[in-house]
Amino acid sequence: MIKVITYGTYDMLHYGHIRLLERAKALGDYLIVGVTSDDYDKTRGKINLQQTLMERVEAVKATGIPDEVIVEEYEGQKIDDIKKYDINIFTVGSDWEGFFDYLSEYCKVIYLPRTEGISSTGIRTKKAFIRLGLLGSASFLEKVAAETEYVNGLDISGVFSENIDLIPDSLKTYPILTNNIDTLLSESDAVYIHSTPEQHYAQAKKAILSGKHVLCESPVALSKKECQELFELSSEHNVVFMEGIKTAYSTAFQRMLLLLKSGKIGQIVSVDVTCTSLRPITSENDPELNRKWNSLSAWGPTGLLPVFQILGTDFTKKTIISHVIESNNNNKYDSFTKVDFIYNSAVASVKVGRGVKSEGELIVSGTDGYIYVPAPWWKTDYFEVRFENPTDNKRYFYQLDGEGIRYEFAAFLRAIQRKQAIGHIDRSVTQAISKIMQDYQEEKDLLLI
Repeated sequence: MIKVITYGTYDMLHYGHIRLLERAKALGDYLIVGVTSDDYDKTRGKINLQQTLMERVEAVKATGIPDEVIVEEYEGQKIDDIKKYDINIFTVGSDWEGFFDYLSEYCKVIYLPRTEGISSTGIRTKKAFIRLGLLGSASFLEKVAAETEYVNGLDISGVFSENIDLIPDSLKTYPILTNNIDTLLSESDAVYIHSTPEQHYAQAKKAILSGKHVLCESPVALSKKECQELFELSSEHNVVFMEGIKTAYSTAFQRMLLLLKSGKIGQIVSVDVTCTSLRPITSENDPELNRKWNSLSAWGPTGLLPVFQILGTDFTKKTIISHVIESNNNNKYDSFTKVDFIYNSAVASVKVGRGVKSEGELIVSGTDGYIYVPAPWWKTDYFEVRFENPTDNKRYFYQLDGEGIRYEFAAFLRAIQRKQAIGHIDRSVTQAISKIMQDYQEEKDLLLI
């Protein structure tokens, strides 16, 4: 018996895939098809797959061509599989010509011609193509624009900034550079908002009312009422409205949440989060020295994310303590804020600062053990599960490229295609974050020191 093996993503299975599988089958008597997992595809730069692993596996099985379907989960697995299944022929499309020659040490390697003009990437791009407008802080948008290059189907339509002179050269190649938001909206299908928090609600609302999909950095609004209104308007106008916190889309963070839900460390009794950075202050009249663009609004959403996603939003009590700086124009800017929560059977603490530096770690404590995520935990590719007996400790590694921004945009693109917000942040969490911002502005449960 001649055994043949081939591998692929098989996202949105098309005629080209089927023809390739048929030719692979014709090479021998028994065909094994390896379908690459979502996590492994991320390491190869494929971050905007339209189908889940199980959907892709079932689609390959449904063709009736392979005799066996397996999942490819790690680099180097091809050699292991060739040995394990006693493979005679490894085959793959000719676009990989020469890349897998090293496997000829273990079996015969054959590169098959691909069907011209058909590819999953092309189908995804055509199906999900959107013109994306960028609004907000020009310096950060430069990083965002670079990240969108990794997501098929996104095309930057232009940039909105209140001060066009501050737009960096790398962004001046786009068709539209404007300080008129209507101009950008008229040439965009969707917008990404990264302006000051006090501008988010008005800009997001204007975009939604114009029929545009919106990905808005958190906090999306500075009150729960405004946040709820944005969600309601997005439903009425049949557009996607998503909150952007890049950490929520990282594989390591998502795997950590799944482990916690499985009871890996027992009952969770405490979540401790720290997010800090030192921001240089040019003068006491710095426009960012105000209550609406402070340590809490800058770092708070990131710090609050794991608390609300792990323990929920139904806390019984909270206290906010802020160390403030008062400028000559009487603005109060918190250089450090600590938010404590009490739940029915757990507690949580979030420490954030733009003027105070501390270890940016995340610790989740349970009755059987704890999870430790080292600094900077919000863009980690690694965490540990630790127990009383150190020999039981486990480490988990997941590749993270681009700090998670590209994964955030890939999720946004999928949400637009499916006409529903399928991000990793529940609406209750988004509303709870906005409510914390509101309470701070209204000095509810707040102590200033």
